Amino acid sequence: MTRIDPSVTKDVLRKALDKTVDATDFAGLGERYVGKVRDNYMTGDGRRFIVVTDRVSTFDRVVGTLPFKGQVLNRIATWWFEKSRQVAPNHMIRQPDPSIVEVVECKPLAVEMVVRSYLTGSTSTSIWTHYEKGARTFCGHALPEGMKFNQRLPEPILTPSTKAAHGDHDVSASRDEILAMGQITPEDFDTAAKIAMDLFAFGKKVCEDRGLILVDTKYEFGKKPDGTIVVIDEIHTPDSSRFWFADTYEERFAKGEAPESFDKEYLRRWLKDQGFVGEGPIPTIPDEVRVEAAHRYVGIYEAITGESFVPNMEPPIERMKKNLGLCHEG
Repeated sequence: MTRIDPSVTKDVLRKALDKTVDATDFAGLGERYVGKVRDNYMTGDGRRFIVVTDRVSTFDRVVGTLPFKGQVLNRIATWWFEKSRQVAPNHMIRQPDPSIVEVVECKPLAVEMVVRSYLTGSTSTSIWTHYEKGARTFCGHALPEGMKFNQRLPEPILTPSTKAAHGDHDVSASRDEILAMGQITPEDFDTAAKIAMDLFAFGKKVCEDRGLILVDTKYEFGKKPDGTIVVIDEIHTPDSSRFWFADTYEERFAKGEAPESFDKEYLRRWLKDQGFVGEGPIPTIPDEVRVEAAHRYVGIYEAITGESFVPNMEPPIERMKKNLGLCHEG
């Protein structure tokens, strides 16, 4: 169920089902690296172009594509990058295309900073999964006894995770455990950790003003050539964050009902209902599920920004080439 009726209708999304961007290959733009959702092009002169495809990843697997997902994700991320510059430095230079951002080339830190403010989640790495199995310590944080699924934690906590190689799973760990791996210095870890907590507090306030709860999120960091540590990749998108509606949370929690959400948890739940939690063959996602998931992505953009999402309907690959100056019209 969606609480806000996004300005993009399901009919528009349905018509775009066969026009999603699954992959790109922009010869001449730079050296390409393909992530789960983003195609990265390193120019060799200190810049990088990040193409946000329509691929959707959950349970650490790419499970398909959603119409306009790349445009939605990129526009949410760039919106947050602009809004949060005074709170957290980031790598963005400009947005040359609805699905592309040009950034400063950074050396990624070997850790993801995950901030959680509720006892929730459905994946093997989630805090609820550990708690349900009897663990009362998570990433070095002591957890109270008697907590329930989807309950608010006493305060937001930082739960770092390793950055897994493509195809592997991230592993949540404490600060001491991360440092013991020897891939990041204590100074860099603490700098990134402070930025993460400051950025979460900022995002939480922005979301509260919009009637949303920022439940949890993950941040990635990189080091610029001058040594400055900055936020990279994305901020507070439906891929990196979980959002609930604030006005019905308490009532639904008291009844043991799932909070009303705007994030990819809808797709996670559907896949889990099919028996898929990351292992084995990926179920074929029906068009109606893809449309509903895309509708929710649009909804979270509009809920956070207060702006209508107007999708660019041009053929996406040709549009990107034009905006990147890789082809000439006429």
